[in-house]
Amino acid sequence: MSFRFLLSLLFACLLSVPAWAIDEGIEYTVLANPQPTETGDKIEVLEVFMYSCPHCFHLEPTLAKWRETQPANVAFRRMPAVFSTKPDLQAQAFYAAELLGAEDKFTLAMFDAIHVKKQKISDENVVVAIAEGAGLDGAEFRKALNSFDVNMKVNRARNVTKNYGIDGVPAVVVNGKYRTSPAQTGSREGLVKVIDQLIARETGGS
Repeated sequence: MSFRFLLSLLFACLLSVPAWAIDEGIEYTVLANPQPTETGDKIEVLEVFMYSCPHCFHLEPTLAKWRETQPANVAFRRMPAVFSTKPDLQAQAFYAAELLGAEDKFTLAMFDAIHVKKQKISDENVVVAIAEGAGLDGAEFRKALNSFDVNMKVNRARNVTKNYGIDGVPAVVVNGKYRTSPAQTGSREGLVKVIDQLIARETGGS
């Protein structure tokens, strides 16, 4: 067997190994009980977050950049983490904006209000004013905020937060099977790499 042949064989083996391998239990966790997704045939990438979380605020630009080039077979969603049995005004506000088709616009406005302008989200009037500042109709937003549909979605988010084993935010769940976070991956950029590898795994059906 020639040296040139051995060299080419070694090179081929190196190409077959991922440039940045990820380890279960370190960069990501396999969920013991996979959960149903809401994105049909597309691979779901679910960000679990809270408006009041500074780490979620700082993650937003990284995820926004990733979303610009996300694969066609992937659908991105957000879900507010709901840890308490008490009413959650910020989760209600998220779903009210979603109901009005203005989730992205409202999310940017809420992050800006809380983390840049240092506003306290003390009551319903504050989030309505933020919604109006983002160009939403205040009366429609207030109506949505207190709607049956929004309350149902908040209750479901509470259950899903528990079922996914979320104990801190931000966290990302890929296709209802894998949970990861910047805390696990070590950085926001590392999180995106892990998300991409888990998508590749789901795309390949392995």
